[in-house]
Amino acid sequence: MPAFDDPFALQDTQLLRHRPFVNGQWVAGDGLTLAVNNPATGMPLGEADTLSPASINTAIDAAQAALPGWKAMTARERSVRMERWHDLILEHADDLARIMTLEQGKPLAEARGEILYGASFAKWFAEEGRRAYGDIIPPPQRNRRLLAMREPIGVCAAITPWNFPNAMIVRKTAPALAAGCPVILKPAESTPFSALALAELAQRAGIPPGVFNVVLGNPPDVGKAFAAHPAVRKLSFTGSTRTGRILLAQAAEQIQKVTLELGGNAPFIVFEDADFDAAVDGAIAAKFRNAGQVCVAVNRILVHENLFSRFTERFTARVAALKVGNGLDPDTDIGPLINAAAIERITALLAEAKAGGAKIHTGGQAHKLGGLYFEPTVVTQIKPQSRLWREEIFGPVVAILPFRDEAEALRLANDTEYGLASYFYSRDLGRLFRVSEGLQFGMVGVNTPVISGDCAPFGGIKASGFGREGSSHGIEDYLEYKTVWIGGI
Repeated sequence: MPAFDDPFALQDTQLLRHRPFVNGQWVAGDGLTLAVNNPATGMPLGEADTLSPASINTAIDAAQAALPGWKAMTARERSVRMERWHDLILEHADDLARIMTLEQGKPLAEARGEILYGASFAKWFAEEGRRAYGDIIPPPQRNRRLLAMREPIGVCAAITPWNFPNAMIVRKTAPALAAGCPVILKPAESTPFSALALAELAQRAGIPPGVFNVVLGNPPDVGKAFAAHPAVRKLSFTGSTRTGRILLAQAAEQIQKVTLELGGNAPFIVFEDADFDAAVDGAIAAKFRNAGQVCVAVNRILVHENLFSRFTERFTARVAALKVGNGLDPDTDIGPLINAAAIERITALLAEAKAGGAKIHTGGQAHKLGGLYFEPTVVTQIKPQSRLWREEIFGPVVAILPFRDEAEALRLANDTEYGLASYFYSRDLGRLFRVSEGLQFGMVGVNTPVISGDCAPFGGIKASGFGREGSSHGIEDYLEYKTVWIGGI
């Protein structure tokens, strides 16, 4: 294996692992290796071992074997271990952020912010697991008692994306662990080292063997293994709508419970009465974080016709000033895209839009740095039927259209198969309620680009999936009700 420590320069070199973590052991792979490259430089970072479907089944069996012991622990005993995991993540935040920036590309400050955000879910659900109450129900007869007990659903599988390779893992696995469920995690092929570092810290935190497992392998094979194994009772997936449909169909065979957080096409509406400067700042933040490679990133900006020219001019100037570069450079605002396919797709979307009459105000092509860098781009005069307007962009490109009134803004915003995130800026109290209720999205940001936190339910509707992560509701999908009737009292 190639040396791993040179490009990473970690304070704790034991965080850098290249083997799957199964039943408390770092196991040798029996499939192909995953080559992991730095998207900022194109240079190799190392390789990670993968498992065959048969070995993945063995890992699921290990999780099933660990279920009785983990389930039998008190909520407090599980909570203590999860609190320790949270503390260890924070203690190693700098190393974890560096791993993420090197394998994923986002600026180091963003990566560190993600580590802190992800850790918050470990702490939240450590506490929430102690409040997974059942019910004592008034019985229909005097000589009976009626209980509704909560029990862990069983082994849970999680498939996480490359764009948030730390936070999405903790957000999915923490509620499962808190509920008493062992987890089998399959991270994205592009970013395995972040997941394996979390497994190392979970082991140090005292989470028992078989309770937290990380497997690497060919994505279709892993998905099929998860769906086919009768011990897997819950599947949580974040990724594309196309893949989500496939997994949902496969999960139906074993009647698995499924949570899907899929694609998005977020609108950002600026009404005439908005705080103009705040709206510009909010649009920049909501669009260009992680180079636009965010499921809740703004795809479409709708601006009242009386503000359209002013907003476009100010917004374009701000976008043109964003610095593109290596995420390890502290001055970088936007890092590279994840791979060449992302560059090709954005280029094709822009070409189709330009052929339809769209105007590019800034950007519009690969960056002069070369490689996987793309210029931050602002487009106007786009047709609503354009692919750039209708599909998830997942890059530093955004289109702006004017609207006449509130009704038209809502019509344009809701004209999409997706329903994950939406944003609008207004200082009208009545509009705040009308538009929040009228937007057909699972989440709405009003006068803020920040719409996610450990205390709030996160998720979408329509083709953006179903189920919620985070908040007191986030543990629900990992628990089953068991009704107990007691007679002869």
